[in-house]
Amino acid sequence: MSSRPEHGRTATDDQGTAHRLGAVRRVVSLVPSLTEAVAATAPDLLVGATDWCSHPADLDVTRIGGTKNPDTALITALRPDLVLANEEENRAPDLAALRAAGLAVWVTEIRTLDQALGSLERLLVLGCGLPSPEWLADARAAWEGVEAGTVRRAVVPIWRRPWMVLGRDTFAGDLLHRLGVDHVYADHPERYPAIPLDRLTTAGADLVVLPDEPYRFTATDGPDAFPDLPAALVSGRHLTWYGPSLTEAPAVLAEQLTCTSRGREELRDQP
Repeated sequence: MSSRPEHGRTATDDQGTAHRLGAVRRVVSLVPSLTEAVAATAPDLLVGATDWCSHPADLDVTRIGGTKNPDTALITALRPDLVLANEEENRAPDLAALRAAGLAVWVTEIRTLDQALGSLERLLVLGCGLPSPEWLADARAAWEGVEAGTVRRAVVPIWRRPWMVLGRDTFAGDLLHRLGVDHVYADHPERYPAIPLDRLTTAGADLVVLPDEPYRFTATDGPDAFPDLPAALVSGRHLTWYGPSLTEAPAVLAEQLTCTSRGREELRDQP
């Protein structure tokens, strides 16, 4: 017998929007990390997800387009009880169109790890009417055990042509701070400022952190622009996604942050 509520209830999302919900049996997700979070908790709920929703690898649902250009007519036709969105990843006009079609759109706002953990609990338990998942408790425990150690200053590009970096109030910046990496532009007025490369290379950083999303930096595309800095190639999913990946993110990122390109060269030079 299902433990999900059958009768009307009111639940409030991260933006303070109150939703009158019954039993949530059909969910469309417009956010890859939220897709993974629901799939790891109650996969039978998902009926639609974006083309960018890559986890779990065997996800078999209707694809509704991208995060920035979803097919709102197709989403409406799927008759979801709840549509999951994020104020940063999804466009306001698309969310407005879904609301105009009579759909409940749950919007998350994430700036820190603590916000992410609270938001996920609220979404899954209050929004979807599910028990709090074990993986969420594991994620809390994993991050509670983090000891930052030596603090390093980093430039953290997220795009190239033009160069864009982490600025103020970002989830990724908060994770890096907890791991002992403070990014140079944390006090910039913009959250993702465009900064010329010559300023990035002279910003006083100890290393450059290069995630593989949203821009796919690789060993041959990124470190070449910062020849005087150690370059750490990191998993964008573990740095920017808030979901089950948070359980392993501290260990994965800590290892990647210490395995820099300069470090690898020094190892090769040893007899």
